[in-house]
Amino acid sequence: MSPSGVAALRAVGLDPVIVEKIVREALAEDLGPDRIDVTSVATIPAEQTDTAELVARADGVVAGLAVAGAVFETVGRWTAAGHTVEVTPLVADGDRVVRGDALARVTGPTRVLLTAERTALNLLSRMSGVATHTRAWADALAGGKATVLDTRKTTPGLRVLEKYAVRAGGGTNKRMGLFDVAMIKDNHKLAAGGIAAAYRRVRSAFPDVPVQVEITTLAEAVEAVEAGADFLLCDNMTPDALRAVVAEVGDRAELEATGRLTLDTVAGYATTGVDYLSVGALTHSSPILDIALDLRPRD
Repeated sequence: MSPSGVAALRAVGLDPVIVEKIVREALAEDLGPDRIDVTSVATIPAEQTDTAELVARADGVVAGLAVAGAVFETVGRWTAAGHTVEVTPLVADGDRVVRGDALARVTGPTRVLLTAERTALNLLSRMSGVATHTRAWADALAGGKATVLDTRKTTPGLRVLEKYAVRAGGGTNKRMGLFDVAMIKDNHKLAAGGIAAAYRRVRSAFPDVPVQVEITTLAEAVEAVEAGADFLLCDNMTPDALRAVVAEVGDRAELEATGRLTLDTVAGYATTGVDYLSVGALTHSSPILDIALDLRPRD
């Protein structure tokens, strides 16, 4: 990847090595082992160059411009030796856009533009869809204490990109995986013999790893806090039940509500006093933002 491509990814907090791996695997689905777009090779001279624009086909929030740029750059390296592909963003990740807005301009060999088109749009549209959905939640919570969190309910292989898109949309990332935060859930409690036993075992095995405990009742909240937990995940609890937990726990633990949450009901949960609302739908159910690649008319 070029120094400019690396810099663009790092500027938004994405690891270029991870992004390049995702891009290569995505392109492999389209180009096969010979890395060829048979239609473009057959119809477009190798020396032809053009300029195209990435254009929003719907209103939303943009995320993933540098990732789309990495796709065009990678195809350029693979299929057009000696030719460069120039990607010029016209907006920034996190910006609101409306239908018809040009998001970026791409100039280079026409074969490269059309070969990279679908993979670049798949990633950009997916990430922008997550950012757009997240912004709706962030707007609904604006001015209050609670913030919206994502979950691990992500598309396999795209977690890094989808969690970045959550950030671009105004949300907050929870744990990246099973390795960076311990989450004691119902099955762990059952297998270990209870909340206190499970908490002690995690603390003993991994003393430096943050520990969160899933609770479903006020009694479990009290048990978890008394065991030492300072972060509780309140699962499928009503607003009234959450208020009771907030009143009992106070500032002894951070509180996250999850389950039963929709944009229609979010206000009732946001006023309970919890610190976070986690929403799996940010990543598992966000529709894409429709984005297209339009070649500019030739003179």
